[in-house]
Amino acid sequence: MNPFDPLTWAAESARWSMFAHAPLDLFAQFFIEPAPAAPSAALAVRMHAAEPPSVECTNPHAQWLRGTFPHEDEEHAFKVFVPASHRVRSLPLVVMLHGARQDADDFASGTGMNLVAEERGYIVLYPEQSEVANPFRCWNWFQPVDWARDSGEPAMLMALIRAIASMFNGDITRVYVAGLSAGGAMAVNLVVRYPDRFAAAAVHSGVAFGVADEPLSALCAMRDGMGRVKLPEKPAHDLQVRAVPLIVFHGDADDTVHPRNSDQIVAMSLQMHDCQTSPSHVSTHGEEGANGHSYTRKVFNNRDDVPVVEHWSVRGLGHAWSGGRPQGSHTDARGPDATDEIIRFFGQFACNAGCERGKDPATATRNGAEVHQHE
Repeated sequence: MNPFDPLTWAAESARWSMFAHAPLDLFAQFFIEPAPAAPSAALAVRMHAAEPPSVECTNPHAQWLRGTFPHEDEEHAFKVFVPASHRVRSLPLVVMLHGARQDADDFASGTGMNLVAEERGYIVLYPEQSEVANPFRCWNWFQPVDWARDSGEPAMLMALIRAIASMFNGDITRVYVAGLSAGGAMAVNLVVRYPDRFAAAAVHSGVAFGVADEPLSALCAMRDGMGRVKLPEKPAHDLQVRAVPLIVFHGDADDTVHPRNSDQIVAMSLQMHDCQTSPSHVSTHGEEGANGHSYTRKVFNNRDDVPVVEHWSVRGLGHAWSGGRPQGSHTDARGPDATDEIIRFFGQFACNAGCERGKDPATATRNGAEVHQHE
């Protein structure tokens, strides 16, 4: 079956020929427009024990649970890792958004996030995109309804995050989001539209906000990294909206999402943070052993001299999670280890106590960041 037939793309077929030299399937699974979702009865949130992913935590008191979540007459699947330590204290929450053709088990196995989460005390939520919403299980980051606040997939994800934080006593001042590929693009949408809800974010092989509003423009942005970033307009009160600290990973050999996209994400973030455009720290490393990738890490400080943006460019890395485990798809075991670095970055930041309610304009700082570093 031709996946484009139900999407009425026959008239666009000539335009696809210009990308004949690229692996079309890889591009299509990143942005293909979804068929309409069939409504289902609104059900209560249901949670069940699940078979652990292939890379699992060895603590017998940790939990790997699968569940369903109702939102606007549709039912959404997810899995959640709950470390043993949640019984004794409130823990931070990491939201992991998978890439194309992945699911929660695949993404958890490939990133090894559950292992790090148990060691360092994080709850990890893995929302799952359905084939009904998108045939390739991609998050629909490019659709206007899905990069607006309080609509589409962002609204569903935020409702799920609130529900999981409530069920497992998650610390709402330390909620983080990370994503790969289409999941990375959706992570960008979330932190731009909900900067009051996330303490920090990570984007691996993703794209910037607003560079596409339909499938063909999404393809072009991915292919050349030259889409135009369209940030939301500033609020009427003229105070700069809080910006979310961001760590960005991208391979310079990525032929699915051009590495220029990571430059755009960083430039977007620097603009939102009112950062200096020159990095405050640059470190370049050679190969990490016989089979390791070399990389360059750039750190940018805001006007208050707080490091709030990191950019990791990994030499020779394709469209894959850096330092990932072979048990999952779209991974490259050669370092640097993105999972370790992402959690290290997240650990520096927490929102203030009013993060969930939104920022009080009277407390706005020069760079608009209602976030502080902590040990």
